[in-house]
Amino acid sequence: MKSIDKKVVEKVAHLSRLELNEKELDQYCSQLALILSYIDKLNELDTSKTQPTTHALSTLKNVFRKDVPRKSISSDEALENAPAKDGGLFKVPPVIGSK
Repeated sequence: MKSIDKKVVEKVAHLSRLELNEKELDQYCSQLALILSYIDKLNELDTSKTQPTTHALSTLKNVFRKDVPRKSISSDEALENAPAKDGGLFKVPPVIGSK
């Protein structure tokens, strides 16, 4: 069985931008150890004769429609109800770097 220590949990928490207190560190150590022990149990299974799958249901199929080209709306029609426009484009307030 693989074990996980506080140092690993602290690193993962740091990478995830999580602040954990001592109680949470202990809790996550034990929970992650349980998950790893479950994975070890799964690794004991003989899967050599099992076909790889991409989905649990083999009867599931994607349904595609034919891609039929058709005329789209004009720029004027698209901008008809725009609250603000500039040179044939939607005008929106800046999102980055504005305060």
